[in-house]
Amino acid sequence: MLRISQSADLERQLLRRSVMALSAGRDTCDGCHRTPLQGERVHHYEGGRVLCELCRAERREQPVGSRVVHGGEHGTTVRITDQRPERSERDRRAARRRAARAA
Repeated sequence: MLRISQSADLERQLLRRSVMALSAGRDTCDGCHRTPLQGERVHHYEGGRVLCELCRAERREQPVGSRVVHGGEHGTTVRITDQRPERSERDRRAARRRAARAA
Protein backbone atom coordinates (compact mmCIF):
# COMPACT_ATOMS: atom_id res chain seq x y z
CA MET A 1 0.00 0.00 0.00
CA LEU A 2 2.89 2.31 0.79
CA ARG A 3 4.37 1.86 -2.68
CA ILE A 4 1.19 3.01 -4.42
CA SER A 5 1.12 6.17 -2.35
CA GLN A 6 4.76 6.95 -3.13
CA SER A 7 4.15 6.30 -6.82
CA ALA A 8 1.19 8.69 -6.89
CA ASP A 9 3.24 11.38 -5.10
CA LEU A 10 6.05 10.98 -7.60
CA GLU A 11 3.62 11.26 -10.52
CA ARG A 12 2.14 14.45 -9.07
CA GLN A 13 5.57 15.98 -8.54
CA LEU A 14 6.67 15.16 -12.08
CA LEU A 15 3.45 16.55 -13.54
CA ARG A 16 3.72 19.74 -11.48
CA ARG A 17 7.35 20.21 -12.53
CA SER A 18 6.56 19.76 -16.24
CA VAL A 19 3.61 22.18 -16.10
CA MET A 20 5.76 24.78 -14.34
CA ALA A 21 8.50 24.34 -16.96
CA LEU A 22 6.00 24.88 -19.78
CA SER A 23 4.47 27.98 -18.23
CA ALA A 24 7.84 29.54 -17.30
CA GLY A 25 8.59 30.75 -20.83
CA ARG A 26 5.07 32.00 -21.49
CA ASP A 27 3.82 35.57 -21.17
CA THR A 28 0.73 36.02 -19.05
CA CYS A 29 -1.34 39.15 -18.70
CA ASP A 30 -0.82 40.85 -15.33
CA GLY A 31 -4.38 42.20 -15.50
CA CYS A 32 -6.53 39.15 -16.26
CA HIS A 33 -3.88 36.41 -15.76
CA ARG A 34 -4.63 34.66 -19.03
CA THR A 35 -2.13 33.50 -21.64
CA PRO A 36 -2.41 35.64 -24.79
CA LEU A 37 -3.12 33.78 -28.03
CA GLN A 38 -0.78 33.53 -30.99
CA GLY A 39 -1.03 36.66 -33.10
CA GLU A 40 -2.34 38.74 -30.21
CA ARG A 41 -0.44 41.88 -29.23
CA VAL A 42 0.91 42.26 -25.69
CA HIS A 43 2.03 45.59 -24.25
CA HIS A 44 4.98 46.09 -21.90
CA TYR A 45 4.92 48.83 -19.23
CA GLU A 46 7.55 50.25 -16.92
CA GLY A 47 8.28 47.97 -14.00
CA GLY A 48 7.99 44.84 -16.16
CA ARG A 49 4.20 44.73 -16.26
CA VAL A 50 2.70 42.97 -19.32
CA LEU A 51 -0.91 43.51 -20.39
CA CYS A 52 -2.97 41.97 -23.19
CA GLU A 53 -4.90 44.04 -25.72
CA LEU A 54 -8.11 43.75 -23.67
CA CYS A 55 -6.60 44.99 -20.41
CA ARG A 56 -4.62 47.76 -22.11
CA ALA A 57 -7.84 49.66 -22.79
CA GLU A 58 -8.28 50.11 -19.03
CA ARG A 59 -4.92 51.92 -18.61
CA ARG A 60 -4.29 55.54 -19.55
CA GLU A 61 -0.49 55.45 -19.68
CA GLN A 62 1.30 54.54 -22.87
CA PRO A 63 3.22 51.23 -22.97
CA VAL A 64 7.00 51.23 -23.25
CA GLY A 65 6.73 48.68 -26.06
CA SER A 66 4.53 46.05 -27.60
CA ARG A 67 4.99 42.87 -29.57
CA VAL A 68 3.03 40.12 -31.28
CA VAL A 69 2.85 36.76 -29.51
CA HIS A 70 4.42 33.97 -31.57
CA GLY A 71 3.96 30.23 -31.28
CA GLY A 72 6.47 27.85 -29.81
CA GLU A 73 7.90 26.94 -33.19
CA HIS A 74 8.81 30.55 -34.01
CA GLY A 75 12.51 30.85 -34.72
CA THR A 76 13.11 27.12 -34.85
CA THR A 77 11.71 26.37 -38.30
CA VAL A 78 13.99 25.75 -41.25
CA ARG A 79 13.62 27.60 -44.52
CA ILE A 80 14.78 25.57 -47.48
CA THR A 81 16.60 27.58 -50.13
CA ASP A 82 18.07 26.46 -53.43
CA GLN A 83 21.84 26.60 -53.01
CA ARG A 84 22.78 24.93 -56.28
CA PRO A 85 25.13 26.96 -58.48
CA GLU A 86 23.43 28.76 -61.32
CA ARG A 87 23.62 26.97 -64.66
CA SER A 88 25.84 28.51 -67.27
CA GLU A 89 24.61 29.23 -70.79
CA ARG A 90 26.75 26.39 -72.11
CA ASP A 91 25.09 23.90 -69.72
CA ARG A 92 21.64 25.09 -70.81
CA ARG A 93 22.47 24.63 -74.51
CA ALA A 94 23.82 21.13 -73.83
CA ALA A 95 20.66 20.22 -71.90
CA ARG A 96 18.50 21.45 -74.82
CA ARG A 97 20.52 19.36 -77.30
CA ARG A 98 20.14 16.25 -75.13
CA ALA A 99 16.41 16.85 -74.85
CA ALA A 100 16.12 17.32 -78.63
CA ARG A 101 18.00 14.10 -79.31
CA ALA A 102 15.82 12.17 -76.88
CA ALA A 103 12.64 13.40 -78.56
